[in-house]
Amino acid sequence: MRATPHSRQRLTVNVVALVALLGGCGPAQPDGSVRSGAEEPASPEGLADTAWRLVEFQSMSDEVGTVRPGDPSLYTLSFVADGSVSLRLDCNRGTGTWSATPSSPTEGGLELGPVAATRALCPPPSLDERIATDLGFVRSYMIREDRLYLSLMADGGIYVWEWIPDPA
Repeated sequence: MRATPHSRQRLTVNVVALVALLGGCGPAQPDGSVRSGAEEPASPEGLADTAWRLVEFQSMSDEVGTVRPGDPSLYTLSFVADGSVSLRLDCNRGTGTWSATPSSPTEGGLELGPVAATRALCPPPSLDERIATDLGFVRSYMIREDRLYLSLMADGGIYVWEWIPDPA
């Protein structure tokens, strides 16, 4: 069967319609369902009412390098709109205050503390003491996609956190 200009045009329209239809679909889920991109929560703009899980600490010192927690779920940071912050630092918990001076919706100056934390001895290796100490030296934040970058003063390093869309 020979394709006519009319049949080629119809095929093109059908292909374009199929691509448009499938374009809004996300990857298949483990149960076989397909989730559309519209159902994905938007990335956060600003810190208020957000929760984060530690990905890594990037030291500016070659001797330290990049440090990743064995279990990122043991290190969380939650910013509440009222200016309070709550932390899980391995086997310890902490609370404190935060204040931001945004230069845009996704970055700006940041001060944390004072932070009061429990002082249980967590099994090694643990980053709890390092993070608790470093929080007082955080000077700025930047949100890119679903990552929060907390920069320490004097090029002390950068903590990288991953957004938790629904902390419950």
